Amino acid sequence: MANKEDMQEDGVVVVMTDQDGNEYYYEEEMIIPVGDEKYALLIGIHNDEDGHEHCGCGCGCEDEDEDVIIAKIVKGADGEDEYVEPTDEEFEAVQKAYDALVEESEQE
Repeated sequence: MANKEDMQEDGVVVVMTDQDGNEYYYEEEMIIPVGDEKYALLIGIHNDEDGHEHCGCGCGCEDEDEDVIIAKIVKGADGEDEYVEPTDEEFEAVQKAYDALVEESEQE
């Protein structure tokens, strides 16, 4: 599970924490609506030794495997957005919705 950390010039940064307490940072690339639910396409933000962010920005870091995940956005007990792993069925529905959005934008 993850929470929004803050808004930056480039967008929303989401911090994902694994079972060992390790934190991973992702930028919210887009929101994909599926029915009444919302899902986020999150792209990993990785810093090199110089502090340069690597996030699929076309700067040459694309040679590395891109770290992209889909997360379901739900309201937490505190009313804040939380990001959780979707079920297999939800993931498939998001893939179809994403493909439809891409196809629609290519036709425009």
